[in-house]
Amino acid sequence: MKNAEDSFVRGRIRSLKFAFKGAWLLLTTEDSIKAQVIMAIIITVLGCFFNISNIEWMLQFLVIGMVLVAESLNTAVEKIADFVHPDYHEKIGFIKDIAAGAPTFAGITSLIVAGFIYFPKINLLF
Repeated sequence: MKNAEDSFVRGRIRSLKFAFKGAWLLLTTEDSIKAQVIMAIIITVLGCFFNISNIEWMLQFLVIGMVLVAESLNTAVEKIADFVHPDYHEKIGFIKDIAAGAPTFAGITSLIVAGFIYFPKINLLF
């Protein structure tokens, strides 16, 4: 006899498999995600070099995650829009432009956070 807890756990494990599959697909097929991951690696190395504080690490990883989430959702919206209407359509273009605004906001926010973290440290070098 199957209990509800066993079914719940199996469902969550299955959901995790789909989630990791989606992350892998993004990492292996989408240039925007690849670029953001490379930037995340660079900024992580900078964090080690400048010995940033725990709070700075938390803020840095929060904005890295925010940018990756925004890029991922933007990619999903674009894929759906292209599937629904493969040819150019003004309304689909408008939707895709709006979706592209999300990673733009996330990127600007991440640059502001990076400025607060790194400008004082760079100034100490000079």
